[in-house]
Amino acid sequence: MPIDMTVNGESRRSIADPMTPLVDVLREEFHLTGAKPVCREGFCGACTVQLDGEPVVSCLTPAGLAAGCEIRTIEGLSAGGRLNPVQAKLAEHDAVQCGMCFPGMVVTLTHFLAHTPRPSRDEVRAALTGNACRCTGYERIVAAALDAAGA
Repeated sequence: MPIDMTVNGESRRSIADPMTPLVDVLREEFHLTGAKPVCREGFCGACTVQLDGEPVVSCLTPAGLAAGCEIRTIEGLSAGGRLNPVQAKLAEHDAVQCGMCFPGMVVTLTHFLAHTPRPSRDEVRAALTGNACRCTGYERIVAAALDAAGA
């Protein structure tokens, strides 16, 4: 049974089994490789996408639950070849090293800053709880998020 969804503003149809992780449908069927299936346990947040406007770990989200939903991936956050403010500030602050966590962090922080336009340092840290970065100490990431909030 096909699964119809909207991905980054485009109607898409998946032929995957409804229990297939959404991250696999996005990567293998739709060739959107931004979401990274790193831990496949929902711990690291590298596969985070927005499902009907809310961040979810797509490695634990069955594709069948996305039927009729709007999915936004990191590929859908920039427009016209321009980085969104979170992406631009993370780059400006040289906040990301290997880049594996970057897509999930951007999706999470973009959602968070849309709902919390003037966050405190502690609020940014709390928002990133579900996103693990093994390369940095988070200080540059937090600074970039606070800078993006002012943009």
